[in-house]
Amino acid sequence: MHDPAENQPPLDRAGIALRYLFAMLPMLFYGVVLVAAVPGDYRDAFALVDVGLGAVGLVLMRWRRHRPWPIALATALLTVFSGTAAGPAYVAYVSLCTHRRWPQMISGAVVLWLGQAAFAVWRSPGQTAVVSVVAGTVFLGGLTVFGLYVRSRRDLAASRRAAALTAVEQAKLSERVKIAHEMHDVLAHRISLLSMLAGGLAYRTDLTAEETREIALAIQENAHQSLNELRTVLGALRRDGAPEAPQPTLAHVDALFDEVRAAGQRVEVDDTIDDRELLPAQTGRHAYRIVQEALTNARKHAPGSRVTAELDGRPGDGLRIRVSNPAPPGTSAGPGGRFGLVGLAERTRMIGGTISHVVQDGYFILDARLPWEA
Repeated sequence: MHDPAENQPPLDRAGIALRYLFAMLPMLFYGVVLVAAVPGDYRDAFALVDVGLGAVGLVLMRWRRHRPWPIALATALLTVFSGTAAGPAYVAYVSLCTHRRWPQMISGAVVLWLGQAAFAVWRSPGQTAVVSVVAGTVFLGGLTVFGLYVRSRRDLAASRRAAALTAVEQAKLSERVKIAHEMHDVLAHRISLLSMLAGGLAYRTDLTAEETREIALAIQENAHQSLNELRTVLGALRRDGAPEAPQPTLAHVDALFDEVRAAGQRVEVDDTIDDRELLPAQTGRHAYRIVQEALTNARKHAPGSRVTAELDGRPGDGLRIRVSNPAPPGTSAGPGGRFGLVGLAERTRMIGGTISHVVQDGYFILDARLPWEA
């Protein structure tokens, strides 16, 4: 069975104490009135019954959040014979209103109104009873408005908590996507280099012992570098943050070209960038990854082909990266194909740039433009 309390926020001790204090106010008030107004012969018995029923209402209040409708009806019925039960009945009725179930609210309001009217007529017949009924009706309407207001405040707070939680989850997901792209770029670059170096050992029979040793050392070094870079990315994932510094930037792109050339990839570079030291670090990091992924794609899909990398830009004009390589017909994307290009597109959009790739005249051309403010 569904428990209505599951949809209600938990109450602290202060909130619970405040509700019970409000519920006990009529008991204190009517206790004084009963002692002063009821004839001596009936004073003790009448007061005892009235206060006893009020105490029963206080006990029933404990279950108002779990069974709001039955408790609201039960405490409302107590008000027919007890003025002190009005406090618990009011609290239970407000609790019922916070659930905003209109049929139950209407029935609870009707029973509570009838109970108060019956008590007023029974205790003070005549004009006093009319005044009591009118005042009780107004007060009941105020309680209804207050209960609905409490519910609206709770709904607003719940929606804000849900929005905040969603925002946090989206932020975490976004960070993990960025880290996944970093991991792909790092591993794809290193593994493709290892594949090229291992291919040289497997298919070239004219290598000297010294050349074989150099290639083996290069494989060892690239494997070591891949582990270090992977450890860096995974460390950032454990901290739920961006990849830790230092990250490669455009200042490291020359070392990247030297590295791939040492592994056997043929690369021609046309670098006409002015004032590269003024390039923002974030833009430089994305530029480095774009060049790295473009070289990786060339090794995967056009092994042994010459790659041309053109770098141009200056503050105020932006940064342009254009990498081209022959595109052999019928070349498949292979495992994980196109994932790198998707990641590069997301990188570029994230910093307000544009990127495109096209096969033209037998060449695969990757063209990226990144903003660079003056």
